Amino acid sequence: MSRYYVLFVLLAALYLPGVTLAQQPAAATPAALGSLTGTVLDSLTQAPVPYATVVLLPPAPNDKAITGVAADDQGRFALTKLTPGPARLRVSYVGYGTKTRAVTITAGAMAVGAFRLPTASTTLGEAVVIGTKPVVEVRIDRLVYNADQDVTNTGGTAADVLRKAPLLAVDGEGNVKMRGSGNFKVLVNNKPSPTLANNLAEALKGIPADQIKTVEIITSPPAKYDGEGTAGIINIVLKKGVENGLNGRVGVSGGNRNSGLNTGLNFKKRKLGFTSSLSGGLNYAPSAGLLDRTGYTPQGTTQLTQRSTGRYNGSYYYGTVGLDYDFSDHQSVSVAGSLNGYRGPSTDNLVNSFVAPDPTLNRLFTRATSSTFQRVSGELSGTYTRTFAQARREWSVLGQISANEGSSSYDLNQYNNVAGPLEPSQADYRERSRNRTPGHEYTAQTDFTQPFGDKRTLEMGLKAIWRRTGATATVDGFMPGRMTDFEPLPDRGTDFSYDQDVQSAYASYSFAAGKKLNLSLGSRLERTALAADFRTTQSSFGRSYLTLLPNGAAQYAISQATSMRLAYGRRITRPYIYYLNPYVDRRDSLNISYGNPNLAPELTDSYELSFNTGGKAGSLNVAGSVRHTGNAIEGVLLPTGEVGITARTYANVASNVFYQLNLYGSTKPAKGWDVSGGPDLQYIVRRSPTLGITRAGFAASLNFNTSYKLPRKYTVQAFFYGALPGPELQGRGLGYLFYSVGGKKVFWQDKADLTLNISNPFTPFVAFGNTYSTPFLTQRQEYRAYQRGVRLSFNYRFGQAQQSKQRKRISNDDVKGGGGGQQSGQ
Repeated sequence: MSRYYVLFVLLAALYLPGVTLAQQPAAATPAALGSLTGTVLDSLTQAPVPYATVVLLPPAPNDKAITGVAADDQGRFALTKLTPGPARLRVSYVGYGTKTRAVTITAGAMAVGAFRLPTASTTLGEAVVIGTKPVVEVRIDRLVYNADQDVTNTGGTAADVLRKAPLLAVDGEGNVKMRGSGNFKVLVNNKPSPTLANNLAEALKGIPADQIKTVEIITSPPAKYDGEGTAGIINIVLKKGVENGLNGRVGVSGGNRNSGLNTGLNFKKRKLGFTSSLSGGLNYAPSAGLLDRTGYTPQGTTQLTQRSTGRYNGSYYYGTVGLDYDFSDHQSVSVAGSLNGYRGPSTDNLVNSFVAPDPTLNRLFTRATSSTFQRVSGELSGTYTRTFAQARREWSVLGQISANEGSSSYDLNQYNNVAGPLEPSQADYRERSRNRTPGHEYTAQTDFTQPFGDKRTLEMGLKAIWRRTGATATVDGFMPGRMTDFEPLPDRGTDFSYDQDVQSAYASYSFAAGKKLNLSLGSRLERTALAADFRTTQSSFGRSYLTLLPNGAAQYAISQATSMRLAYGRRITRPYIYYLNPYVDRRDSLNISYGNPNLAPELTDSYELSFNTGGKAGSLNVAGSVRHTGNAIEGVLLPTGEVGITARTYANVASNVFYQLNLYGSTKPAKGWDVSGGPDLQYIVRRSPTLGITRAGFAASLNFNTSYKLPRKYTVQAFFYGALPGPELQGRGLGYLFYSVGGKKVFWQDKADLTLNISNPFTPFVAFGNTYSTPFLTQRQEYRAYQRGVRLSFNYRFGQAQQSKQRKRISNDDVKGGGGGQQSGQ
């Protein structure tokens, strides 16, 4: 253990005042040669344009390139060892116009300043008239979905946005998958959210689509990011404030599936910046479900048939506030806070028919259940950033405190021997439950970046997370005619606390191994300490473990716009409370569910080879990958020993291998017409020696998005997503499709817009579910989400609309909670 503490001490020494990192002097530029440095920015938002192409040309009219380079992820570039004399710099990137500037190279270093690229649009000289980006950008290390350019998102929720992002899928209950896997992390502005970690599906309903700028999908995160999320990282970037002056927005939407109001107010004055947003809304939808099961017992077969109908109603509020202050050109501090609340009452009527070989076990009943789920989450974070005269050298210290309070409850009335609900006074059995899941999280982090010349960079950092959570639940039962009132059912309740501490250190070194080859090598060491106290059973446990997570990447530039990338990484998945909570949910007495507090973390090795190219015709990303998890956490169905009753829980019972081929591209077939999309093909192998199961087979999906700009500032857009069934450990999933069309009109000098969206107009519902085949049952379970919807939205913007400067954020992406982190130009 001592060697790990030595590593922490050495890393911490980097940040002590007055201590500088010893470095090898950069090779001196010959006196007769020169160099050019600069940055590439978006002309509208002033945000960096990562990986833009920078080419040095001779004076006009000769367009034969002398040399070139790709900008880094912050839009910075450097051209070295240049012969003095007149020349031209040409900067371009997919989705933007091209900028060319005459320069005179002199001996020594020269800064050429910023190149502000106009987005692909109509321009008048240097003035941008209308600026738009492509809906999807294919970059070297990620796919970026520009949600603010997709008119069919207006008035919706974050779930609607993620449903349309490449490589992602969202089912009717809001469950998200990335490249076919539910094992990933979602961040908001590169920050963790306890709400997301606890229940992603519900949390996404509380974030309005109108506040989302982009969604970044990163399939091979480097060492600087937490080791969680075997499928990758999703970063939701919200819209920010202004660089100067005052601006704001207000929007209202209404429809048959959701409605809402969202506002924002921001300003920047000298060294102080302020951003804020506040929104609220309602979600509502009917639902239906069916389950058909044949059970196999020593006495013979059983038949279970269930049909349910219900209605869901939810309300949410979401508010953010942020302050930025620049002490000097090289020092800044920012403070940000957010508050998120969600409440979702629902009703469900379940008709149950069970037939067994022993007629005395036959059961016919109806259960009318009223449920409520609610959660309030608050976060407060602070960041200090120190830059230096040397470009790209940076030190930051970050801290965050978050708290969340979740609760759920249900009240049910059961009516025996009837196929429909009666009056509550006629119930044969009544039950109620109250459940709380409070939690707190504290994070401290520091990062340091040290460049060595123009093509070598060392990144190092330390991070600690302290999590405190748990759950309490009570269940009371009442049998009219036999009891006078509700009485506690102690064997059904739970009361436990759970602590999880994670300390980590990382180092990553990137360098050029030639003119066209760039390499990155890194590793992350994480220590996890767990402690749980189960007060209902008077038992407890505690354990700790160390995990080394190496990764590396090699990128080869075939040309200025085409490259290949090979990446390897090991990732870890720690189960969160949703998977650990031992509370037994018996709302459906024949289908019970509970968590497993003894779950061990998953470890996944992933290998990816990708090809990226872009140009005036569009962009294309082709990626082949293999992911192997040796101790995968799987949801499993188990017999209970009671005839007709099946339990669902989680266990480390499988070894999974995903062989995947993803193709995603964007193009402009004609002026004003954008098309993006592509297929995802998988071959999946799942093995469980414990259960004696081996399943393998293909799965596939297709994502397609297109928009067309009409005269008079009209835009029409359409989206389609379809998925074929894929193999699961005990059966197969169901295929499904989702589609939408929308139209948008911009008016009042581009300050207002009116948008009409229609979802699944020819399909009354979308069916999600599974088929199971085990030695003890065969089953088909289906959930019908009524997603046919119409929504009309109005948005108004005032003031300036430039983007505020980028700030560092904390990214706690290290636990499995139903769902990743990347610094982006915000």
